Amino acid sequence: MKKIFITGADGFIGSHMTEEFIKNGYEVKALVFYNSFGRCGWLNSLPKDILKYVEIVQGDIRDKSLMQRYIEGCDAVIHLAALIAIPYSYDAPESYVDTNINGTLNILQSCKEKNMRLLLVSSSEVYGSALYVPIDEKHPLQGQSPYSATKIAAEKLGEAFYRSFDTPITIVRPFNTYGPRQSCRAVIPTIISQLVNGAKEIKLGNINSTRDFNYVKDTVNGFFEIYNNESTIGETINICSQYEVSIKLLTEMLIEKINPDAVIKCEKNRLRPKKSEVDRLLGDNKKIHQLTGWKPCYSLIQGLDETIQFFKDNIHLYKDNKYMK
Repeated sequence: MKKIFITGADGFIGSHMTEEFIKNGYEVKALVFYNSFGRCGWLNSLPKDILKYVEIVQGDIRDKSLMQRYIEGCDAVIHLAALIAIPYSYDAPESYVDTNINGTLNILQSCKEKNMRLLLVSSSEVYGSALYVPIDEKHPLQGQSPYSATKIAAEKLGEAFYRSFDTPITIVRPFNTYGPRQSCRAVIPTIISQLVNGAKEIKLGNINSTRDFNYVKDTVNGFFEIYNNESTIGETINICSQYEVSIKLLTEMLIEKINPDAVIKCEKNRLRPKKSEVDRLLGDNKKIHQLTGWKPCYSLIQGLDETIQFFKDNIHLYKDNKYMK
């Protein structure tokens, strides 16, 4: 039974990734961010028949020697761990450099020494506002926030390790993933949690921007298909639905489903700086389909319905509507 080392396994996508690989016959060594309480994030919510195949380890990707020890006995690495909140990156850019660039370098060096397969997780934010649509993998990269700049740098390090040392790396750019377990730093949980908590005014930032949303089960299945196809080594690959929706229309859809009496209220403190705002994202998924046969299985409506039900069942975890960067 092969073992996959997943960094950031305690998070939203990481916990679903852990499930996906275990359901497909793998074991997982799951890295969670060290804390003195021994908390394992969303991994604690996984069923026992899944957890028995998970080896949970605590640590920090900024510790190179620890990462070198942790990848021992593993067959591949999926590197998800990162600082991801874009608004907070305006306040603490040095933290993002330290984690997203230096931490990624530690993972790259560890994989290089073992010649280990690595899926390096990037983000559609590296594209910035679309210069053309749909956005394919050749679209120019634009550092429109400190977060996106660090993901671009991490990508370029990955490209350099592939070209310089022949480390078997694939760079994966998921577009806006949503679904159960996501925090309210993301827009869909922000909207749903406010509605389920009974808010009459749904507080948001820019509602005119558009996004390409992917249900989390489709996203992690995309990673699984990329990992299992050697033709993806050395490539940069989008995971996207190739379907675009504005935040305004998305919010109206959710209001209609949950509380038709609610209205949208835009708040200035939720807006990005003007030149930093990503106005449009619509991805091109031809490459992943050609290389692996992957295509999304969930429509936006199907994904939203499952997500709404999760929030209704777990709203006690999302009672505080305070805006978090």
